[in-house]
Amino acid sequence: MRTNSSVFGTTAGGVFAITAATLSVLTVTHAATSAPTIMGTPSTTATAARYYGFQAWATDPNKRPLVYSITNKPAWATFNTQYGHLYGTPAVSSVGTYSNIVISVSDGIARAALPAFSIKVSSSGGSTGTPTPTPTPTPTPTPTPAPPTSTGAATLSWNPPTQNTNGSTLSGLAGYRINYGTSATSLTQSVQVTNPGLTSYVIESLSPGTYFFGIAAYTSSGAQSALSSIVSKTIK
Repeated sequence: MRTNSSVFGTTAGGVFAITAATLSVLTVTHAATSAPTIMGTPSTTATAARYYGFQAWATDPNKRPLVYSITNKPAWATFNTQYGHLYGTPAVSSVGTYSNIVISVSDGIARAALPAFSIKVSSSGGSTGTPTPTPTPTPTPTPTPAPPTSTGAATLSWNPPTQNTNGSTLSGLAGYRINYGTSATSLTQSVQVTNPGLTSYVIESLSPGTYFFGIAAYTSSGAQSALSSIVSKTIK
């Protein structure tokens, strides 16, 4: 999308114009983020003085590094945050039920978790004293992913001003001010470009929505032109 516009303003000595000025939104990019997927079915029983182990498995569609975490970990168990491995050998004094254990995984942006579970530790002589082998992980229903988030980037471009309205050469150009916002009549955000030689600028981290942009030039003496015509772009 390209929209031509002229930008005008006044200086202490008269009026100058940014001739052949253009303001355009050239490209918009956005990236969606999906939550990782975690699976596995932990055993809910353990025997005192017998080894207990559970291995969670996770994948991430964005190929980001994964870190596992756990809440309400039994005191007799150890948890590996790199591999999602919960293991340990409960003592006789650890007989009891350990509830609301949650194992989750994060890629630094989104998180997924297994359903909360309990581990009942029985004494070795009890009716539930059968050794519990390390379970083979089996897939569980994929947790509902967190809603995707996205951001966009708008590239603005323009032609630098060269003349005053009286035809004389413009001097002292110091930079530009880009004003933008979600309303054409209220451009509440501003970026100052202090390099007068630049002819484009990228505004990043724009959430989905329609944005409006305008640009003004300013001189080293402090004079600033009026805002250009407004252009808009929708980030999806």
